Amino acid sequence: MSSFDLPRLKLPLTPAAARALKLGDLFLLDGDAVATVGMPTQKRMVSEVAAGREMPTPMRGSAFFHMGVSYDEVDGRPGRLHYVNPTTSSRFNGLMPTLIRELGLTSVGGKGGLSRESADAMREVGCVYFSFVGGASALLSEGVEEVLDSAWNDLIMQFRLNRVRLGGFGPVTVAIDAHGNSIYERLMTSAQARLPEILQALRAPISPVDEQH
Repeated sequence: MSSFDLPRLKLPLTPAAARALKLGDLFLLDGDAVATVGMPTQKRMVSEVAAGREMPTPMRGSAFFHMGVSYDEVDGRPGRLHYVNPTTSSRFNGLMPTLIRELGLTSVGGKGGLSRESADAMREVGCVYFSFVGGASALLSEGVEEVLDSAWNDLIMQFRLNRVRLGGFGPVTVAIDAHGNSIYERLMTSAQARLPEILQALRAPISPVDEQH
C-alpha cells in the first residue's frame, strides 16, 4: 500500500465521475483495471469490437492501462505478482480512439499521453487519461494487490489482457481530462511559443568574455 497522502479514486469510474476530475489532479487509485503493453493485443481488440464480439475479460466502462504485468503462473492462472511497468501510450494512437468509443472506457493510463483524436473520443465518452510516473516500476508495483485473471494466454505474459486489483496505486496525474483538455498539448503550445526566442539565443554571437568561460 502506498504511503502518499493523496485523494483516492475507485475504479472503474462512471462517465460522470470522470468528467468531474480536473486537469492536473493527483490521485491514488483503488479498484480494478485491465493492463497490457502488446500492440498485437490491441490490434486484436480492435478486430474483436469490429466483429461485434465482447472482450474475453469484462472491459465495457472499465479502466485500461498501457502497462506490462509480470507474475507467477499457478496451474495456468496468475499467482504472485513480480512487478508492473507502464509503457508509452502514444504508440497506440491509431487504435485508442476506436477502443475508447467502442468499449466506453472511462479511464486510460500510461506514459506520454495520447493524441488529439484520442482526447476527442475521451470527451465524447467521459474518459480521462492518467499519467504514470516513468521509471517507477517498484513504486507502482506496491500499489497492485493482486492479478485477478488473464485472457488471451496464447500471447506472452505482458501482452495478455491482465486484470489487476489496485490498492493505493500511484501517484497518478489527470493529464487529459474528460473535456478534451491535455497537459501535453499545453506543454507543446508553450514550447512552440518559446521556440523563436530559443533559436534567437542560439544564433547570438559569442562575446570574447563568454569564450573565456
